[in-house]
Amino acid sequence: MRVVVERVSKTFTDRRGRDVVALSQVDFSVESEEFVALLGPSGCGKSTLLNIIGGLLPATSGRVYFEGERREGRPLAATVFQEFALFPWRTVRANVEFGLEELGVSGLERAERTRHYLDMTGLAGFETKYPHQLSGGMRQRVGIARALCVNPAVLLMDEPFSALDAQTRTLMMEELLAIWERTRKTILYVTHNIQEAVFMADRVLVLSRRPGRVLASVPVALPRPRTEAMFGDPVFLATADRIWGLIRSQAQAALVEGAA
Repeated sequence: MRVVVERVSKTFTDRRGRDVVALSQVDFSVESEEFVALLGPSGCGKSTLLNIIGGLLPATSGRVYFEGERREGRPLAATVFQEFALFPWRTVRANVEFGLEELGVSGLERAERTRHYLDMTGLAGFETKYPHQLSGGMRQRVGIARALCVNPAVLLMDEPFSALDAQTRTLMMEELLAIWERTRKTILYVTHNIQEAVFMADRVLVLSRRPGRVLASVPVALPRPRTEAMFGDPVFLATADRIWGLIRSQAQAALVEGAA
C-alpha cells in the first residue's frame, strides 16, 4: 500500500486563543513495502502528522490518501504508540486480540491470528501475563503484535522505543526489522534519534522546526538485513552526518523557541 501526503497543513488554537501552525504544506509519499523514518527537531509536528495519516486527527488543509488493493476487514493503518497504550486489566493475549474483536473477527480465526503474532513477536509463553508483569520491551512487543494482528496495509510507529533503555532499544530495533523482513509492511516510523532512523529506514524524511515542512528526503544506502555492526559503517556515518547537518540549525532554533 502506498501512502500519499499532499499539501497537508495543521493549525491548532492555543490556550490564549491564538492560532499555532504545526504543519505547513507537507508533501511526500511512502511507497509500498518501504520503511520510511520521519525525523525532525522537538515540536516539529512529527506525531501530529502521524496522527493525521492514521485518521486520529483531521488536517486543516491538504489530504492523505492510500493507493493499492483494499481488502474487506483489513484496516488501512494501525499505530504503535510511544507509551505502549495497553489495557492494564487485559492479559497479553486479550490485548493483542482487541483490534480483532473490534473488527468482528470470529473466535477461532481470532485465536489463530493472535497465536501467530504472539509467536512472531516473541511473546509465546507470556499470553496470560498482565502488562504490569512485563518489562518495557515486552510491553512494546504486545503493542506491535496488536497492531500487526489486524493486518493493516500500513504500520505507523510513533517513537515506539524511546522509553526503553539503550540495550533493549537496540534489540527491539533488530527484532522489528526482522518482523518487517517477514511481513513487508509499509512502515512510517517517527523518531527523534538520527542513528535509529538511519539504522531502520530505507529513507529518512527530515522535517523543519515548527511549522513542520519537509526539508529533505535522504536515502539510506545500507544493505539489508541490517546488523548492529553497521553503526560504524562509513555509509552509516556519512548519512547520519548529512541528516545532522540538515537539522542542527533547526534544532537550535526550536530549543530557543521552547525556552522563550
